[in-house]
This record gives sequence, structure tokens and C-alpha cells, in this order.
Amino acid sequence: MASKFKLEILTPERLFFSKEVDKVVVNTPDGELGVLKGHIPLVTVISIGSARITIDDTTHEAVLSEGFMEISRNGVIILVDTAEWPEEIDIKRAEAAKQRALDRLHSKLSKVEYLRTQAALSRALARINARKKIL
Repeated sequence: MASKFKLEILTPERLFFSKEVDKVVVNTPDGELGVLKGHIPLVTVISIGSARITIDDTTHEAVLSEGFMEISRNGVIILVDTAEWPEEIDIKRAEAAKQRALDRLHSKLSKVEYLRTQAALSRALARINARKKIL
């Protein structure tokens, strides 16, 4: 029990996850960041992708959108726009979102529209990849 720390993942709609864990690995703009008990305090940006949560010898994967992570002595809090377990993902909806984003990328877009479309494509791909792992 001494190697565990409290992990909370929150979205605007719900408390997605709240348990004692051994490890969490998330995506950041600089690559993956793994957190174990005793990690130095840190606030960082979370990038779209999967989070791997290890409890005892079992790893659970969740899909996170953009957000922030705060690591403190009391544990880790992750604040993201959306968080989903692979079982919650509608693969058809994710495939449709991917196709819409790809179609939009072939049209003339402003810089802001381009960045939003890239983010939508990244979210769709992360959701599809997570869902396909459990099929």
C-alpha cells in the first residue's frame, strides 16, 4: 500500500476516476510522462491520447482529451475535457468523426480551423485505437 497514490481524473461532466494507484502514464506535448508515488510536484499539459493506469498488476487504459495534470504530495489530479473507457466508445461514431476531420483537412481552412480539425482527428484516432484493442 505504501507505493500507491491517489489519482483523480475529472471532466466537466463527471468524476471519471478516483482510486489509489501504483502508476499512471499520460501523453504530454513532450511525450509520455509516467508518475509513481513520490514524483516531484509538477503541473503539465495533457495531450490527446491514452492514459495507462496501473493498480497492483493490472493496467487499465482510458482515452483522454486535452487538459492539465497536477502532481502534488497528496496525489495526482487530471482535469480534461473528456475521458472515456474503451467500452464506452462508439466505434462507428469515432470512424465518422475521423472521416469528417480528414475531409475538412482537404479544404481551405484558417489556422484556427486547421488546429481544431487536427485536434478532432487526434481525438477520433485515439478513440478508435483504444476501442480496437478490446475488440
